[in-house]
Amino acid sequence: MAQMSKQMGILSKWMGQRKRMFVGLFFIYLSTASSASAQSPYQLRTGREVGLIGAGALTLGASVALTKAIDPLTPAEIASLNRGDISSFDRNATFHWSTSADKWSDVALVGTVGAAGVVALGLPTVRQDFKTVAVMYIETLLLANGIERTVKSVTQRTRPYVYNPLVPLDEKLDRTSRQSFFSGHATNAFASAVFTSEVFRHYFPHSKLKPVVWVGTLGLASATALFRYEAGLHYPTDLLAGAAFGSLVGWGIPKIHQIKNGSQLGKRLDVQPWSNGMANGIYMRLAVFSR
Repeated sequence: MAQMSKQMGILSKWMGQRKRMFVGLFFIYLSTASSASAQSPYQLRTGREVGLIGAGALTLGASVALTKAIDPLTPAEIASLNRGDISSFDRNATFHWSTSADKWSDVALVGTVGAAGVVALGLPTVRQDFKTVAVMYIETLLLANGIERTVKSVTQRTRPYVYNPLVPLDEKLDRTSRQSFFSGHATNAFASAVFTSEVFRHYFPHSKLKPVVWVGTLGLASATALFRYEAGLHYPTDLLAGAAFGSLVGWGIPKIHQIKNGSQLGKRLDVQPWSNGMANGIYMRLAVFSR
């Protein structure tokens, strides 16, 4: 009986240890599960961010200097312009002129940029990672505007409305009349639209609202471009180039910041000693972001 009692005591102690181990493992599971969706799909790196922001600031500064060096068109140069010199694809834009369409293009652009703000500030999951998203968006706008404005100041393409005899001469004598290619409004609108949609897609890969975000933001960006055309401020080729370049930047910035699957596992695995006073063990927390 004494031997049996001793064996039962050992068994009871063993069961107690297994129970505490099970509780510890369950705690580890809960810790891992609770952190699974808290990780950002993006990662900032100081060197890369300094390089991207520096490149954007440099090109933006260069564009300002180049713009100041542009000589406005003279009345004689304006009088010598001929619509026939414009390609058939772009020529119809020279018949357009609308100050109201110009204003509506600004409204549509603000709406597109505002959509990025709604995603960044209105959704708790993204808001918790606001610094990362904000840095990425600043890089997007700096690069998009810096390169676009530099190209615009170098090419010095005459805007469509300059060919329109119905437009007042004073409007044509401004140096911005020689900054048609490529469209800054289209660049910013499509950069913001694609950036917003990509960020939403990466944070919420299984959301049924992804098509809504894409259609909504691209719809506003397309409206921006259409209003610029109706205003007589850009040719179709200006708008297509702006849309393509803006989309490339809006897609590229989130892409190069995206954490690749498995590449950051070593930085996401946290292993520590664990004790509750009654049992000892190892605490592990694996942070996982699933796409």
